[in-house]
Amino acid sequence: MHEHSLIANLLSRIDAIAREQNAARVVGVSVWIGALAHISAGHFREHFEDGSRGSLAQGARLDIEVSDDPEHPQAQDILLRSIEVG
Repeated sequence: MHEHSLIANLLSRIDAIAREQNAARVVGVSVWIGALAHISAGHFREHFEDGSRGSLAQGARLDIEVSDDPEHPQAQDILLRSIEVG
C-alpha cells in the first residue's frame, strides 16, 4: 500500500507538470530513489507502469537512479528529477 501512495503522488505531480506545459504526453521520467526508501528500482518500475496506465505518463521511459548512501539527507525519499514531455 505504501508503494501505491508513493506512485499515485508522483504521477499526480507528473500530470500537473505536463498539463502546465500543455503536453500531449510524457515521454520520459527521471527519479532518484534514496537508499532507505525501501523499494527497489525493479519494484518501483512495476508500480510506475501499473499506476501510469491511462495517464499522460503511460509508456514513458523511466530512468531510475538509486542511491547507496544511507546518510544522505533524503535517503528515505523518492525524488522526481525531471520529466520530458512531447
